[in-house]
Amino acid sequence: MNTGSDQPGLGSRAPEFIKARRLLHRGWQVGVFVIGLAVVIAGVAMLALPGPGWVVIFAGMAIWATEFVWAQVVLRWTKRKVTEAAQRALDPEVRRRNIALTVTGAVIIVVLCTIYLWRFGLVPPWKIKGR
Repeated sequence: MNTGSDQPGLGSRAPEFIKARRLLHRGWQVGVFVIGLAVVIAGVAMLALPGPGWVVIFAGMAIWATEFVWAQVVLRWTKRKVTEAAQRALDPEVRRRNIALTVTGAVIIVVLCTIYLWRFGLVPPWKIKGR
């Protein structure tokens, strides 16, 4: 099983004097894990609460990636997928399709709002009496 540790740039980024002492390095790893976990949990909470949830989750992953190979591999995979999605979004055919869908949706919303205003005027929907 290849963990990816043979790839350049993977592995602990702890200072050398910490890596040289096993117990100190293990404590360093626990600290990095706990801090990263706190940031990821805050990001997950921000998915439901106001705040940049996904950005904070990826920040927690970046903290973990300073010490753990598995997090480095996950971040590399995520960066590659985001780059691929950005390239697909810039594809002229995809852009034309997205513009067409946006315009179609906007036209539908305008037509529905016009029908509503024509029929009921500027009355909120919760104050309309049944007919």
